[in-house]
Amino acid sequence: MISITDKTLQDLEFNTVLQTISERCNTEIGKQKALEIIPFKDKESLMNILLQTSEYLSSFSNNNAIPNHGFDNLTHDIKFLAIEDSFLEVGSFRKIAALSESVNVLLLFLKKFHDYYPKLSERASQVEYTKYIIQKIEEVVDKYGEIKNNASPDLVNIRRDMNLVRGKVNQSFGQAMSQYNSLGYLDEIKESFVQNRRVLAVLAMYRRKVKGSILGSSKTGSIAYIEPEATLNYSRELSNLEYEEKEEITRILKNLSNDIRPFIALLSQYQEFLSDVDVVAAKAKYANKINAILPAITDEKTLHFRDAFHPILYLNNLEKKEKTFPQTIELNTKSRIIVISGPNAGGKTISLKTVGLLQLMLQCGILIPVHERSTTFLFDRILTDIGDNQSIENHLSTYSYRLKNMNYFLKKCNAKTLFLIDEFGTGSDPELGGALAEIFLEEFYHREAFGIITTHYSNLKILANELPFASNANMLFDEKSLEPMYKLILGQAGSSFTFEVAQKNGIPFGLINRAKKKIEGGKVRFDKTIATLQKERSKLEKTALNLKEEETKAREEGKKMETINTKIQEKLERYQELYDANQRLIYMGQKVDDISEKYFNNKDKKLLIGEFLKIVEIENSKRKKATAKEQIAKEIIQKKVIEEVKVKVDEIRVAKKEKKIKAQKAEATKPKVILKIGDRVRMFDGKAVGTIDKIEKNKAIVNYGVFTSKISLEQLEFVQAK
Repeated sequence: MISITDKTLQDLEFNTVLQTISERCNTEIGKQKALEIIPFKDKESLMNILLQTSEYLSSFSNNNAIPNHGFDNLTHDIKFLAIEDSFLEVGSFRKIAALSESVNVLLLFLKKFHDYYPKLSERASQVEYTKYIIQKIEEVVDKYGEIKNNASPDLVNIRRDMNLVRGKVNQSFGQAMSQYNSLGYLDEIKESFVQNRRVLAVLAMYRRKVKGSILGSSKTGSIAYIEPEATLNYSRELSNLEYEEKEEITRILKNLSNDIRPFIALLSQYQEFLSDVDVVAAKAKYANKINAILPAITDEKTLHFRDAFHPILYLNNLEKKEKTFPQTIELNTKSRIIVISGPNAGGKTISLKTVGLLQLMLQCGILIPVHERSTTFLFDRILTDIGDNQSIENHLSTYSYRLKNMNYFLKKCNAKTLFLIDEFGTGSDPELGGALAEIFLEEFYHREAFGIITTHYSNLKILANELPFASNANMLFDEKSLEPMYKLILGQAGSSFTFEVAQKNGIPFGLINRAKKKIEGGKVRFDKTIATLQKERSKLEKTALNLKEEETKAREEGKKMETINTKIQEKLERYQELYDANQRLIYMGQKVDDISEKYFNNKDKKLLIGEFLKIVEIENSKRKKATAKEQIAKEIIQKKVIEEVKVKVDEIRVAKKEKKIKAQKAEATKPKVILKIGDRVRMFDGKAVGTIDKIEKNKAIVNYGVFTSKISLEQLEFVQAK
């Protein structure tokens, strides 16, 4: 049974998380329920809610979106309906029908998709499915929230009579208006409405000449509003019918209320079910926003949050478009207590709050933003001492308040407790306060409690190092700029960088040295050693990151090379197949050529046919009958290979053409050699080399040995001088 105090909820800012979830609810009841979320008392109920939320979260990424679960609050209507002889108005019945319809749709959906949403289906199976409520309401109320004409036989007759009388009212009024208008008794507006009744706008001077009832006059008194006498009689009849209609509707609503009254408990159950689903949906929406998941929850005492984000900080940074740094923290039976040290503003308190808030959220049935390989177990208590601890109400100083808090810790602390203390031991004399803090820490340790504390006290760092099941940790700092890197490193204490930070902030070096002399040399050396180790770890961290990047790049390059190698191998195999096929065809061609030559010499057709059959049979004996699929695959491969060959040939042609154009350009840029008789030359696009025998104007007679040719000098290329 988990115990959480209001102070813990306040320290971890849990209400901010609940407020964010509440804003994502669709219903008023859901919003209120979200604000009242508390830790679960048993593991079974907790796992049910966590799995329901996880299932709803999965609906955002699959094609089976969960139907609408919104509804209007019916708490007041249900309470009123429970009173004997009471009856609800039409609007309330429309809300009840909508509630019942939403539940029915959701129940049928979850039954159909039980495999996708097993836990939500299990919750839905506890709710009764019925169409009776909707059926009874739809017999009386239409989709616009009005009582149907056929809700009862009497109502049908009353409304029919009302329509007839309304027709007579309009008819008699029209006749009166025409009559008095022709006599000039009416104002320009002719008619108006007074007390929802149609009246004539009669000029004041003629009001005595118009028979009827005066219902009012204009502000100036120039117009009298008169209901004609004939219309007045029908209006009275209509009023009587309207009264009868009202009475009949009241009777119908009472009957309907009596029909629905036995389902009061079911309607309350419907509201409870839909509001529960609403809270689960809001949690899922919140989880989707902060990239939350359900980590493994074990019975072993191991808390391992990998890449854990503080949800409030994450959402705030998301709005500001700033980066949030995740932390990895582990607590187990071999390392129950972690002492985080290091300079202020490095993220120690945030690391502390992250663990506390995420564990609290999880035990309240809310998914948390951690890596999927994270694991944790359930604590009976979460105790915190974080933030400003000065109690104004009780007139206590910071230290008195902290001591009172520590006393509470000592009373409640056991092997299933998680304690989180920020700036442990502060508020009193450093030596005395540190000694008392050391005793408290030893006591928590011997009770086998799990916890994280932040401190600047060296004696607590040393104690954490000496205790077998406790460990130090520090927030990583850049060794050059002394800027925080917001990364928690387990296994080593952190230096407060007191003098280094002071020097960085412009404090004169002489003053810093004087300060160093004021304290024990051993303490300075201890802090300096820690600072040096921290710098070394920072360097190692950067080196490890660089090596990881290099390893990732090498792996990617290796994969690329493997892919290329596979493609080359496939191409070689296809080319080999094509080569073998071509060789076989060449062999066949040679055979056919030999047979043709024999036939040319002996003209023996029988021998020719016999030779052909022999060749065909030999080839067919090598073949196996290919299936249709294999034949298609073979044709596809052949086409692919031919296409590749064509592409390669085209590439070679293009390359040759480009080479030729380049050569021509290069030749054009060379200084022109003046050709003389006896020079050896060749044509630009030829290979044969000849000697110039004679030059006539722009043409030369070139001797190629076997023949001579007359060629333009512009087409000749110089090869060798005479």
